[in-house]
Amino acid sequence: MENQGLEFIVQRDQLTHTKIRKFALPDSSTLDAGQVLLKVDHFAFTSNNVTYAAFGSAMKYWNFFPTEYAWGMIPVWGFADVLLSNVEGILPGERFYGYYPMASHLLVTPGRVNGSGFVDSVAHRQEMHPLYNQYLRTTTDPAYQPDTEAIQMLLRPLFITSLMIDDFLEEHQFFAAKNIILSSASSKTAYGLAFALSQRPDRHYQIIGLTSPANAPFVQSLGIYDQVLSYDQCATLDAADASVYVDMAGSATIRSTLHHHFKDNLVYSCAVGGTHWDELGGGQNLPGAKPSLFFAPAQIKKRLADWGPAGLQAKIAAVWQSLMQEILHAPTPWLQVVSGAGPDAVNQVVLGMLEGKIAAHEGHVLSLSKDVS
Repeated sequence: MENQGLEFIVQRDQLTHTKIRKFALPDSSTLDAGQVLLKVDHFAFTSNNVTYAAFGSAMKYWNFFPTEYAWGMIPVWGFADVLLSNVEGILPGERFYGYYPMASHLLVTPGRVNGSGFVDSVAHRQEMHPLYNQYLRTTTDPAYQPDTEAIQMLLRPLFITSLMIDDFLEEHQFFAAKNIILSSASSKTAYGLAFALSQRPDRHYQIIGLTSPANAPFVQSLGIYDQVLSYDQCATLDAADASVYVDMAGSATIRSTLHHHFKDNLVYSCAVGGTHWDELGGGQNLPGAKPSLFFAPAQIKKRLADWGPAGLQAKIAAVWQSLMQEILHAPTPWLQVVSGAGPDAVNQVVLGMLEGKIAAHEGHVLSLSKDVS
C-alpha cells in the first residue's frame, strides 16, 4: 500500500495561497490499537466549502483537521474506503460517507461503532459539533445509492442546511414576511432552500433570488424563484414590504444595502454562507432586525429533541427524495458533475471557486488519492 499521503492546504489569512503537503502513512505494523486508516476516494467542493474556509477561525472549522501553523485544511464531504483497521466491527474495504479533509487519507479513532457507522472520537474533534464527526456505512445508509454518489456529496449536506432554515422559518411562521430574499441565489444551498420554500401551495411569500448578472439566466432557468434580481437591483424592491433576508453571500455591502432599504420592515436577517468571502463584514448598527448567524446543527439538535432521530430522518428523507426526483427528471439538467483528480485539478477548482469563476451549473467532485504514488 501507499507509504505517504497528500493533503491540500490553504493559508488561513489568504485563502488563494495554496500548497500540497506530504505526510507519512502508518502500515499494518505501526497502526495503533483503536485506529482506522481511511483512503479518501473522492469529495465534493462547492461554495459551501468556501464558507467553511471563510469562517474557519470563527466557527473552528480549521480545528477538524490540523496541519501546519497558519495553514488550514478545508473540510469537505465525500466517501472513503477502509485500508487498515485495528477496530472490531470495522473491516478493510468498507465504505463510509462523511466529513473529510482535502487529503488522500484520514486516520480516525472510531467510537460508538454500530451498524450505521461510527463517530471519530479523536480528542481534538470533541469540542466541535458531533454532527461533523459521524461516518455512515454505505451498506446501511438509507439515502445511499451507488450511482448517485456525486449528487449526495454535492447536495446532501447543503440540503440539510437548506431544510433546517426552511424549518426554522416555518416554526416562526415566516415572520409574516411578504418577501424571503436569498443572496447567492445560484448556490446549491440557496437552491435547496428555494426548492423547500416553493413546495407550499398556500404560501403567502415571494421567493426572491439575488445573484450576479452573469448568473441571472441560470437562476431564472431553475424555475423556483418568483423574482430574480442582480445585486444592484435589490433596492428596487418595495421597502414597505415585510421581508426576511437569508444571507448566503456574506457580503457586508449587500447586507447593509438591504437593511438600510427596508429598515424596520426587514423583520429577520440571518447569515448562512460566505460565498463572497472577500467582502465579509459585521452587521453592527444596522436598521431592522439584528443580523444573526444561522447554525444548522443547532436547529437539528432542537428537532432531534422534538421529533427523535427517526422523525427527523423521515422528514429529511421525504424532502430529499422529492429533490432527487426534481434533479434526475428535470427537462433541462441544472447540475453537471465535473470530475478531477490530482493536486493541479484540486487547485484549479479551489481557486476558481474562491475567485467566482466556476459556472453555477457545475458540481465538482475531486480526488487526491488517485494521484498518490
